[in-house]
Amino acid sequence: MTHVRAALYLDFDNVFSGLYKLDPDMAVQFAEDPGSWLRRLATTATTADARRWLVLRCYLNPAGWVYRTDSGGEQTRLYFSKFRPSFVRAGFDVIDCPRYSSTKNAADIRIVVDAVDALSADTRYDEFVIASGDSDMTPLLQRLRRSDRRTMIVSPAEAAEAFTAIADQVLDSQHLLALVQGEPVDLDDEPDSEVREGLDDREITDAGDTPAPVEGEAYDVFRSIVTQEYTAANEPLNMAWLASRLRAQLGPSVSDSNWFGFGSFARAVASLSLPNLRMSQHLLWDTSRHQAPRAVTTTAPRVALPDPVERLSGQLDLPRMPQPWWPAIYRTLAQYAQSQRFNWTQCTSWARDHLREEGLPVSRNAVGFVVRGTSFGGCPLHRQPAPTADEIAVAFVGNVLGRADAAEITFSDDEIATVQAWLGAPSANSTEQAGQTQNPS
Repeated sequence: MTHVRAALYLDFDNVFSGLYKLDPDMAVQFAEDPGSWLRRLATTATTADARRWLVLRCYLNPAGWVYRTDSGGEQTRLYFSKFRPSFVRAGFDVIDCPRYSSTKNAADIRIVVDAVDALSADTRYDEFVIASGDSDMTPLLQRLRRSDRRTMIVSPAEAAEAFTAIADQVLDSQHLLALVQGEPVDLDDEPDSEVREGLDDREITDAGDTPAPVEGEAYDVFRSIVTQEYTAANEPLNMAWLASRLRAQLGPSVSDSNWFGFGSFARAVASLSLPNLRMSQHLLWDTSRHQAPRAVTTTAPRVALPDPVERLSGQLDLPRMPQPWWPAIYRTLAQYAQSQRFNWTQCTSWARDHLREEGLPVSRNAVGFVVRGTSFGGCPLHRQPAPTADEIAVAFVGNVLGRADAAEITFSDDEIATVQAWLGAPSANSTEQAGQTQNPS
């Protein structure tokens, strides 16, 4: 049996802290059950055969920590040492990397030294997977490329373009969170092609391509809930909502089995052989009882951007969207944050579907870009009290301008004002009023 000989080097502090800013629950799941996402990563974005992990190393500062907020609003420290046994059980060689200073530990240096040593080992490693967003490791990737080795970066943070551009594959925060939750990871997904105009008839009708149903209590509960919802529905069902409800009720059995071995929620639903079932990427319905949903325009119009916004789009991958779409995204994310417990996958799907119902074909990638920028801008959606639309806008626009400054993209005051206006940053007066509403004197 052939396989890809792979080495994985994980900067735990960097990856966990980045995930924790985006989705604390998923960050803890990532750290408590590394074996599950490691198995999925073995077959994600491979060129041919599955990866065989010949080297698994986790570089961890046992004294590192993040603040965890309990249900009562009190903050306690969540120490990284808590997760050390989980990685040992998953087969990782855990290397303690205490801090050298108040801001730096030895993880990046140790990864570089160990990876370069691996290049001269008797075993030839076909691929190096570097799980870190630290751009200091750019020279390492250049060294690996010169030795004709494939590289993959796994980073939930906003890694520098010079770091990601040199890698053969990049798993960003959205891909990594999907991996942790057992969702399919599509690295070739284009921002404006998420909805397929045609229906997924192959997944429903091609019996030879659908695995046999998985026997077990969790699958029986899955069958019961989906059948009940499908039978009682008076209109097409939103798949993101239904998948989220099932994940909440069934717990880890969904992620651990990757939807009972079917690989996706849609294929698991197709396995139930519900009568008259049709599915699009977002909806499922009974053709004998429901009117087929109206086709949604899936490609955003080519938008003429102001020059400074055009520069951000080219250098920071800022989504190309009409100006009115930005405030609509902030409002939709605020509605989600104020009505539901935050989950990255559910949030991006929910927001995309609600925006499309308003006639705005915003891609899930674009929503994820805003959620990520908002989190790293200091206003995560899981914050309590939930952020307002104006707070989300301020955090996101501030993050974009901060990234531009770090990338040495210089703007005049007028150009900054143009960017703020295009991205829908609220005026100073409205921001002050929002703050007074959140914190009445």
